[in-house]
Amino acid sequence: MPMPYYVSPEQMMQDKAEYAKKGIAKGRSSIAMEYADGVLFTADNPSASLHKISEVYDNIAFAGAGKYSEFENLRKAGIRHADLKGFMYSREDVTARSLANGYSQSLGTIFSQEMKPLEVEILVVQVGTNGQSNEIYRISFDGSIIDEKSVAVIGGKSEAVLAALKEKATGQLPSLKAALGFCVSALDQTPNQKLTPEGLEVAVLERSRSGRKFRRLAPAEVRQLLSA
Repeated sequence: MPMPYYVSPEQMMQDKAEYAKKGIAKGRSSIAMEYADGVLFTADNPSASLHKISEVYDNIAFAGAGKYSEFENLRKAGIRHADLKGFMYSREDVTARSLANGYSQSLGTIFSQEMKPLEVEILVVQVGTNGQSNEIYRISFDGSIIDEKSVAVIGGKSEAVLAALKEKATGQLPSLKAALGFCVSALDQTPNQKLTPEGLEVAVLERSRSGRKFRRLAPAEVRQLLSA
């Protein structure tokens, strides 16, 4: 009688982690970076309709990397959660921290209990208002949550992009123009060809903007900011 096939829990978790990391690395990178007036998002994304970056609530945004269908489902769930909480309590009760904790629990449960983990990495970002600081949370495929400072990169060759960014961005917070230049320069290192404004997805959470803080930048505005 053949022996039943056995895999140790440690080996199973390791295999699942390797599977998820490979899936995330196949994609393209997305960056969230603080600048003088808020937080800038820049993603290597040639699609004009399949967004990696989106608004979640008044002053909160979401960015995803990895398998599009999986992080898109997470984005929609986050928006529903935020809307319901804001409606039942108050708009001030909807925070990036609570959303990040919710995502962390969901991803952690799927990673530990399901056969196939989600091939995603996400960012939940809140721009600070009334003198409060910005918050950038990176949530990994296994539910681990990291409170990032100043800049965070997900997807693709994220370590190389982050290293390139940290070389350039030192000292005080840059202007929007400078921050975008840093991000595009860092993203340019990974593809085989130079990125064009049409191949970028760019958005900001603007602290001074009244009402909702999220704004997308059109390719023409991106081109203008990148020009000398």
